[in-house]
Amino acid sequence: MSADSLAARLQAALTRRRTPRPVSFFEFWPGFVFYAPVVLFWIAQSIRHGSVTLPTLTNPLIEAGGVCGESKTDILDQMGPTARAFLAPYVGITTLGVVGADNVRMAEAAMRAQNLTYPVVAKPDMSCNGAGVRVIADRADLARYLAEFPAATRMQLQALVTDEGEAGIFYVRMPGAAQGQITSITIKHPPQVVGDGVSTIRALVDADARLAAVAGILLPKLGAQASRIPAKDDRVRLVFVGNHCRGSTFKDGRHLITPALSARIEAIARDLPEFHFGRFDVRFSTVAKLRQGEGFKIIEVNGAGSEATHIWDPETTIFEAYRAQFFHYGAAFRIGAAIRAQGRKPYGLWRLLRAWQGQKALMARYPAND
Repeated sequence: MSADSLAARLQAALTRRRTPRPVSFFEFWPGFVFYAPVVLFWIAQSIRHGSVTLPTLTNPLIEAGGVCGESKTDILDQMGPTARAFLAPYVGITTLGVVGADNVRMAEAAMRAQNLTYPVVAKPDMSCNGAGVRVIADRADLARYLAEFPAATRMQLQALVTDEGEAGIFYVRMPGAAQGQITSITIKHPPQVVGDGVSTIRALVDADARLAAVAGILLPKLGAQASRIPAKDDRVRLVFVGNHCRGSTFKDGRHLITPALSARIEAIARDLPEFHFGRFDVRFSTVAKLRQGEGFKIIEVNGAGSEATHIWDPETTIFEAYRAQFFHYGAAFRIGAAIRAQGRKPYGLWRLLRAWQGQKALMARYPAND
């Protein structure tokens, strides 16, 4: 082999290494495969601590600590004035027993009471992974959504935050500790295409390595819209929900952690009574402001059932992903053990299973998400 040929091969290898992977090789594994080691770790921690449900104590004032079955609205209702200054306005409602115009009038009255105006984001009060979340542009949209939503069921209407940046910020604090820490930041990039005035949305998806890899998720949901030809430079967001299993790209943002941001999240977490473990989902204006602990709005708070989502960065190795999973679930058990030592009791196993089954059954009835 000539020196030139060897150099060419080395250059090609380096180029491939520098090219970002569109999808990590484990990102779309079946859940029972990826989470099998996590389940084994959970069992080991259960044996060590003498309780399989100990993480339900991580956040004592949240139902099941936020493992499952918790109310989004009840969590936000606990926030004090410091945290509320960074919270997107919202209102929780319960749909009436009969679908009809009365539901719309009731919902709009609740919106007026909280000074909410269209557009808003409608979401189930109990769900995960963006199930049932939809942008509501006007009264007609609201009527359609409520017609599909289960009767006599809690939901939430929240002001639409139009800032393009979206992030998940994970926070952990041991009970009694003077300060907690940000253990993960994930920057979320919802799938979008930029029109060239010639290509259809389907063709633009096929031409993008990441989008092509998740086309099986995106295109069926777009339906006939996939054949539309966007105008040149027209940005088309393909989904609203920033979730990797719905096509969004997640990037590890831990390099954005600063003393200013840490202090801000600490103040917010401390203004949520007995909150020790979970993720703040936020929308932000610019990365620079986020690093300063400014320019963001909280759209949701998740407890012990949430995960540090930076693991879904395509550049994250599977070893790094499991290290993060074991660290966080280990912390959940340690926090639960410390709170149990105060005399509090975790959920019983059957009670937790019933809550999980109830949530799963309810999620199957929600409207399709955006």
